[in-house]
Formats: sequence, structure tokens, C-alpha cells
Amino acid sequence: MKKKILIALTAILSVIIITLIAAGCYFFHVAQVRSKKDFVNSEPIAKTNPIYPERESFLKAKKEKWYLTSNDGLKLDAYYLSAEKKTDKTVIVAHGFANSKEGMAQYAWLFHELGYNVLVPDDRAHGESEGDLIGFGWKDKDDYVKWIQQVIEKNGKNEKIALFGLSMGAATVMMTSGENLPENVKAIIEDCGYDTVWNELVYQAKDMYNLPAFPILYEVSFISQLRAGWNYKEASSITQLAKNKRPMLFIHGDKDDFVPTSMVYKNYEATKGEKELLIVKGAKHAESFQTDKKLYKESIEKFLSKYFD
Repeated sequence: MKKKILIALTAILSVIIITLIAAGCYFFHVAQVRSKKDFVNSEPIAKTNPIYPERESFLKAKKEKWYLTSNDGLKLDAYYLSAEKKTDKTVIVAHGFANSKEGMAQYAWLFHELGYNVLVPDDRAHGESEGDLIGFGWKDKDDYVKWIQQVIEKNGKNEKIALFGLSMGAATVMMTSGENLPENVKAIIEDCGYDTVWNELVYQAKDMYNLPAFPILYEVSFISQLRAGWNYKEASSITQLAKNKRPMLFIHGDKDDFVPTSMVYKNYEATKGEKELLIVKGAKHAESFQTDKKLYKESIEKFLSKYFD
């Protein structure tokens, strides 16, 4: 009898272990492997959207293609659009999760209209850039350091640079802020970025799948450590912001239920440089620009004018 019980318990334990491994691999694929993400809205914005004209203007504009090779050998791709009037000021624009440089067209045109050169990369594992594993900003920060260097190499040692990011791109520029950046980087703007990858995925596991962090997210983070070389707890905007002394503008919608609005206050408190906070009333995730276009553009223009002489 004891032997039968032991066999039964072993079988049950084996099933549990196999199930957990399968679930971990599945959720790692959902979170980090390059593929179509059904939970991400990939539909183009409607013609009735207030920012549709900006999007179309950028997409129709004549742009250059820039490339670089990442530290781990990936060929990365970007659009570059010069300002109408020659300038030594460039904004590098970072897109969100499962998005691409085309998806940032309206933001790129906003900065173009303000008189800046604009560089819009495809992150690793996105768009036309190489790579199979999404970096969540943590791996991408090293790529953006190289994009910054390329802007200086191409445009001159006196080039003044700002970083702008949306959602995962916002986390990317916040994480980049803690790196050893050249003095050319004058200011950073983040719109609806998460405080840590761990906190964001804990939130999404509960919100999307009604799952607690333990044990699945611990397992998925471990898989990331094995396959990508980093785990979810180390990937922190807060840790990087604590090393940042550059001016930052933090933007978030007060109706954001994808990256909770509460996260912006943690990010805001973490940075060590001059800072401003814009909470856009009624705006859901990544919709602050279209929700209050005038306020959004004026706030960015006023902020950047302080640090670009």
C-alpha cells in the first residue's frame, strides 16, 4: 500500500513539475520571444484620431536609414529625419513593447515640428532590427548608448541630444539615464514607463491571467537569466534613475491601467536631476498625446527649451 501511495505521489509531483515547466516556457514566449502579441493593439490609428496628421506626415516624409551593430552582434535599424532648418539638436525616440519605429511616427513628427532632428530606432527583436528576445529596456539601454554615440559621430561633437520614450521605450530611456552618457545628452522625457520589469509583469500576470507571481514569474525570470542573460528583478528604471542627474520630464495618464499610474511617482522620486511631472487627465496607457494634444506638445516644448541653448 505504501509503495502504491509513493508511486501515486511521485506521478502527481511529476505532472506538477512538467506543468510548471511548460507554463514557464509558454509565458516566457509570451513575454520575451519575438512574435505577434495578440494582447497588444497593433491597429493603425484612425483618421479621426487627433494625432493622425502627425503620423501620416512622418510616414510620408523622406527619411534616411541608419544602422548599427549591437554589442552582441545584432544589426539594428532606424529612421533619421533631419530638421527643416539645419540644427545641432537631435531627439532619439524609443518605441514600446511589440511596436516599431513606424508606430512612433506621430511622436517623431512632433519633435520634427519643434525643429529637431529625429532618430527613431527599431529595438532588438522589433521591426526591421535583428534579434529574437525582447529586451524590455534592460538590454536596449546598451543599444541606445550606441545610438547616442552614432548621432555624435555623424552630426558632430557639439550635437545636443534628448531622449524620449513611450511605455517600454520610456523604461528604456530611464534605464539608459543611469549609464555613463556623454555630456551631449541634455534632457530625457519618459511617457508611461514602468518602474521595474518585475513589478510590471507581476501586475500583468494578475491583470491578464489572474496569476500570482509565485511560482510562474520566478520561473520565467529564471528562464530569462538562462536565455537572455538578465532577470526581471535586476531590470529596474528606479535603480538607473538613482544614478541620473539629467533633467527629466515624466508623463503619465491618470487612467492608465496597463502601466499603473502609481509607478510614475516612484520613478519621479528616484531621479536625482531636475524634474517635472505631467499627469494627463483622462488619458489611458500611451494615450496622453491624443487625449490632450495641446498640453502635451506645449509641455514638451517648454521643457526642452530650458536645456537646449
